[in-house]
Amino acid sequence: MNHNTKRRVAALLAVPALLFTAACGSDDGNDGDTAEGIAQVKGKVGAKPEISVPKDAEPSEKTVTKTLSEGSGSAIKASDFVRLDWTVEKWGGDQALSGTWAAATAGDKAPRRQSVEQIGKPSQQLPEKVLDVVKGKKPGSRILVQGTAGDLLGQNLNPDAGIAAKDVLVWVIDPVAAGTVDVQAEAEGEQAALEAGMPEVKAPPKKAATITIPEGAKAPKDLKEQVLIKGSGEKVEAGQGLVAQYTGVKWEDGKKFDSSWDHGGGTAFQIGTGSVVTGWDKGLVGKNVGDRVLLVIPPSLGYGASPESELAKNTLVFVVDILGTV
Repeated sequence: MNHNTKRRVAALLAVPALLFTAACGSDDGNDGDTAEGIAQVKGKVGAKPEISVPKDAEPSEKTVTKTLSEGSGSAIKASDFVRLDWTVEKWGGDQALSGTWAAATAGDKAPRRQSVEQIGKPSQQLPEKVLDVVKGKKPGSRILVQGTAGDLLGQNLNPDAGIAAKDVLVWVIDPVAAGTVDVQAEAEGEQAALEAGMPEVKAPPKKAATITIPEGAKAPKDLKEQVLIKGSGEKVEAGQGLVAQYTGVKWEDGKKFDSSWDHGGGTAFQIGTGSVVTGWDKGLVGKNVGDRVLLVIPPSLGYGASPESELAKNTLVFVVDILGTV
């Protein structure tokens, strides 16, 4: 898997065997009562689901959504950020086509890579019809979505995925955590004095930060970090979904290559699981919600391992405002 540098730098890595090329239309689906035509799911929420289909049964002709287990807490609302597990199989295929459980091993206590999405926004991993079913559900639920690839993915079905429009797909979705975060928010407070050798940062309200590289200074070979504004929120833990405001420039020429403000505001990703560049994992885990963090990331902790990346040889400088976690 490779980082897609043509999208925002903090975006999730591409998942294997993507079935679709973009997000598709929304539909609430149908709960349905034709059990003989609905896949069966075994396993507790929080464990890898086991999907099977009734012997000699034909799949339901209608798209089915079914809550297999109901969670607790507040229902997930439109525009909430959600961290979730999921898997998808072809009816009768007995093998996951994609999902978050692929790397799961018995007894593994390390955070597993999960998807972090905002309800109502396009996803690079889940069709809109599938993601939309978690709206109104509670974290800790397990939800079945079953339907044809043509219905669930529509015109965005990837022809190279080996799935035909008439093929029936079975998704199991586990929303793990959810929360409301203002994507127009930013860190508040006076910035600390810069440590020696660190780039200068000016962050006008609601705009990309201006980052000025020290004139004539050589790029550091190790990760450099400084908390410019100290937040009062909870500590960021590995495995959480993190919502952040950010601006990134290249040390070599000081040019901005990306900013969340260029995409409408705060973006979400999982932290501490290799879902973003290593410099972000190392520099943001352990910080606090509300912090503004300055990171100087050498190529070895950025995109150095991806020679095809246009940023592979660059030292990256980021200003990151941590808005919230899920």
